[in-house]
Amino acid sequence: MFLIKNLTRISPTSSSIVTRFRTTGSFTLASRFCTASETQIQSPAKIPNGVDRSQYSGLAPTREGEKPRVVVLGSGWAGCRLMKGIDTNLYDVVCVSPRNHMVFTPLLASTCVGTLEFRSVAEPISRIQPAISREPGSFFFLANCSRLDAEAHEVHCETLTDGLNTLKPWKFKIAYDKLVVASGAEASTFGIHGVMENAIFLREVHHAQEIRRKLLLNLMLSDTPGISKEEKRRLLHCVVVGGGPTGVEFSGELSDFIMKDVRQRYSHVKDDIHVTLIEARDILSSFDDRLRRYAIKQLNKSGVRFVRGIVKDVQSQKLILDDGTEVPYGLLVWSTGVGPSSFVRSLGLPKDPTGRIGIDEWMRVPSVQDVFAIGDCSGYLETTGKPTLPALAQVAEREGKYLANLLNKIGKANGGRANSAKEIELGAPFVYKHLGSMATIGRYKALVDLRESKDAKGISMTGFVSWFIWRSAYLTRVVSWRNRFYVAINWFTTFVFGRDISRI
Repeated sequence: MFLIKNLTRISPTSSSIVTRFRTTGSFTLASRFCTASETQIQSPAKIPNGVDRSQYSGLAPTREGEKPRVVVLGSGWAGCRLMKGIDTNLYDVVCVSPRNHMVFTPLLASTCVGTLEFRSVAEPISRIQPAISREPGSFFFLANCSRLDAEAHEVHCETLTDGLNTLKPWKFKIAYDKLVVASGAEASTFGIHGVMENAIFLREVHHAQEIRRKLLLNLMLSDTPGISKEEKRRLLHCVVVGGGPTGVEFSGELSDFIMKDVRQRYSHVKDDIHVTLIEARDILSSFDDRLRRYAIKQLNKSGVRFVRGIVKDVQSQKLILDDGTEVPYGLLVWSTGVGPSSFVRSLGLPKDPTGRIGIDEWMRVPSVQDVFAIGDCSGYLETTGKPTLPALAQVAEREGKYLANLLNKIGKANGGRANSAKEIELGAPFVYKHLGSMATIGRYKALVDLRESKDAKGISMTGFVSWFIWRSAYLTRVVSWRNRFYVAINWFTTFVFGRDISRI
């Protein structure tokens, strides 16, 4: 009874508090999301552009008095650099991506063998752009974009679920004032049978986790009593397909792991484990001949065997080359470059000669209003007369920085709203200048080429000094001080105590 009397006594006050709360910020936040019952909150006649809010399930078009909305599809190098540079006093930012972090891909190979831990190369989106977790109109959605409706200025999305026994995917729509497609690319398989089913790619943190677990599992299984010599050699044969920087760096990390850790902690199998690198042409084709020859020499010293050939078929325990050679493997890592994703191919937008979204010199998609594309998913249209830029992190990052500055300029000129930037002067177009290439090859050796192209004049070097420059450069390029600290500590503990070989 005493409790009931007290509740009765305070109920008028609590009711007024609730009333005030509903009529302030909470209502503003809720009004951005719309469901079928939204007509009870806001009359559709007040919605801009004549959009019936009752038909919406998601984020409806922005109203007068609200900030324009920039929707970013993707959380890679390009998208994250754009979100970092966008002025959140001018725009609300909404990111849609199947992962809630950015991957620092140059150091991803180091996580596969325990040189670095996985969290060291993953940067949460909310740290890159704090407004996503603080501002009432900015959001991150763990989802995939399934369709673009450029006329209605909206994207259709579907939430990401973890496995088949979880919640059903929820479909929703997001209206945008400016859309930036930065969804990246997917690994190229060239239509080779069995690649998707049997190979592991090296593009995401979960790929590195899978490689690490598979590698350590094979090491332990190969020491099982009664296993045949042939099966042991197969389990301990690591095959890397693709001689680009990712494939070479992973081979170097793997050979370091074998030389320094496996031979000490798995002495029973140390003579059976080996690495093979398969490439159809020359490895590290973006580097000059002198640097390539040095890389091959050093990798051979580390026990990496080179095979020149084209993979024709991949089976569960072996792959077959174009000359009929069968190569048994226990671990197969596929790193043969990237191509347009299925989402990009499905978009009814103009394409460049390689099948990526066609853009002009200002990162715009010319055939539609308020749509931009950056990173690996985009390329110059043939009408621009410019060659397609390489799918490199430095290209994507600088495109993201350029577009962030461009959108900020548009917003300051009152062009942030949908269909309102047609008459705004955009300024200088994007110009890419190559800053050079670097690749580590193990054993405290690396390649550094600071020339604009392999035929230009400039600085190129090899050896320990290059390895020190490689590490220093990437340590400074890691996104946050938190992750720089993680990377530095991981490198130190690996140097002192060796790599972590726990299979967790």
